Amino acid sequence: MNAFVGETFQMNQLISIKEVIKYVGVGCSMIYEMMDEFSPYYDPTFPKKVKITQNRIGWSAYEIHQ
Repeated sequence: MNAFVGETFQMNQLISIKEVIKYVGVGCSMIYEMMDEFSPYYDPTFPKKVKITQNRIGWSAYEIHQ
C-alpha cells in the first residue's frame, strides 16, 4: 500500500524504505548516509527510523512528507 496517493497520506502510517526512496528521490545508501552522524552527508532534519520488529524498520509518512 502506498502511503502517498498524490499528496495525501495517513498521518500515523509507517512506510518502508522502498516508499521513502520513491518519495525522497535518493537511493537507499544515501538515506542511511543522511542518518549517519559521522557522514559528510548527515542531515539532522531527516526523520528518524522507527523499529517495528527485530528485523524491520519504517519511517513516519507524516515526517517524510514534511
